Amino acid sequence: MAYNLVTNIESCYVYIKDAPFGLIYYSHIPTGIAALSIGLFVFYSNRKFLLNKLLFLFSLTFFFWSFADLVTWTYSYNSVYTMFAWSLLGVTNVLLFVVSLYFTYVFLDRRDVTSSLKLIFGALLLPAIVITPTYFNLGEFSNIDCSPIEGDYFNYYQYFINGLVVIWIVFLSFRRYRLAGKELKKQIMLFSFGMNFFLMLFLLAGVLAPYLYGLGVVNDYRIESMGMFGMPIFLGLLAYLIVRYQAFNVKIIATQALVVTLAILIGSQLFFIRSQINFILTSITFLLSVLFGILLIRSVKNEIRRKEELQIVTDKLAAANVELKRLDQSKPEFISIASHQLRTPLTAIKGFVSLLLEGSYGKVPAPITDVLDKIYTANDRIVHLVEDLLNISRMESGRLKYEYAEVNIPEFLDELRDTFAIVAKKKGLELTFETVTDSIKPAWVDRQKAFEVVSNLIDNALKYTAAGSVRVRTEDASGFIRISVTDTGVGIDSDMMSALFQKFSRGKESGKMHVSGTGLGLYVGKSMIEAQGGHIGVTSEGTGKGSTFFVELPVKQG
Repeated sequence: MAYNLVTNIESCYVYIKDAPFGLIYYSHIPTGIAALSIGLFVFYSNRKFLLNKLLFLFSLTFFFWSFADLVTWTYSYNSVYTMFAWSLLGVTNVLLFVVSLYFTYVFLDRRDVTSSLKLIFGALLLPAIVITPTYFNLGEFSNIDCSPIEGDYFNYYQYFINGLVVIWIVFLSFRRYRLAGKELKKQIMLFSFGMNFFLMLFLLAGVLAPYLYGLGVVNDYRIESMGMFGMPIFLGLLAYLIVRYQAFNVKIIATQALVVTLAILIGSQLFFIRSQINFILTSITFLLSVLFGILLIRSVKNEIRRKEELQIVTDKLAAANVELKRLDQSKPEFISIASHQLRTPLTAIKGFVSLLLEGSYGKVPAPITDVLDKIYTANDRIVHLVEDLLNISRMESGRLKYEYAEVNIPEFLDELRDTFAIVAKKKGLELTFETVTDSIKPAWVDRQKAFEVVSNLIDNALKYTAAGSVRVRTEDASGFIRISVTDTGVGIDSDMMSALFQKFSRGKESGKMHVSGTGLGLYVGKSMIEAQGGHIGVTSEGTGKGSTFFVELPVKQG
């Protein structure tokens, strides 16, 4: 063989004869290919996602560093190849750490960094780019050590950048962890542990290798290869983050990447095993990992399909819910418009019927008077229904206004007495009003709405009482004026008490009394009284034992 001092150095053949190629091949080839595989898988699953781009750049940089370092070991007898590959180690080393810092920022914050931070990253990397093609990087090739003579200052610069990045990432991870939520904390912890473990091991191995070699403790740089074993651990944690938390915005492709990576790491051992037993055991492990990996991929596919189907259903339900809310919001407006349109003709009917009954158009025969009375009563019920619907519409849309003022309770009660005296007399019922307290303070309410509510309670008491009496009692109740309406009517079951003040709710005995109604009056009354700071309620001893409805109106304070 023809030797020379450049491309085929005899002394270097002797030097590399004892090189730990088993360790070197295993530390460089599987880890480099595994990193590049995951980077490619993630990148091509979503090329527009910044985090995916940075992972690809990170894995590509690591792959180039491991390839260049592998060349420096396997081609140490060729100074041309060794010098070129070795010259790239410094710049790829710095680039790897700077990209790791950028990658960490984007992963933890879920957004791109600021322009000022990008300038800082560029400033950290720029000296490596400038120095790489100069003698400050590599001066000459040593035939004795079969390696280039490195510039000390460039090495110190690399160690400084690497150490700075490791400390930076540790503090950054700690700060983000403290501020994160429970679910995000798990992701930050896993990612930070994997990244810091890899970078620290990589840095430590890179620093110790030349130091121990210089002291004569070791006869080569094999310790440097140990630093690459942090990468599989980091890749495993990344794969878990992808599968468990759908990091990097990927789905099934992540599981495939995980399976391929494991297969590469296990299968690559087959090339370096010398024992037959170990070869058989590793082969079985390799086949089992592939088999379970295929099952895992199928399982994840099914899970993702179910999630996607569920998401479609959820999206449809959300859209339907939005439409229902829109319709629900338009309901009060529709009721208000319809009620206003109904109230105008009803008021006209009521007016004309009143004129006919009063004889304004001449004397009306008795049979027709009876019919007109029924028309007036039916029309009056519809007017009350429309008014209830209007009030509900205003309440639900927040457009019901209250005009507060002092209300003289004795005058208030006199007006109620005049309103219902004729109705009670027609039914043969005794209607009495009594005041327990000598001096009743003025109430502080909307007079019209309070009158409407109490009027409805007395009207109901008269409707549901076939014989006996209706008593309206007024008393002081510690900051409130309590007006109670007690009747000897049908009474109320205890299980109906809570339902009476709901929409369209009526007592069980209302059908027996042949009393018409919609079940809206008490609901409207409760809403109005409570909105004014008062209370409304009912008590009854049961069916056939009468009932007492009460309203508590707040008095003016001060």
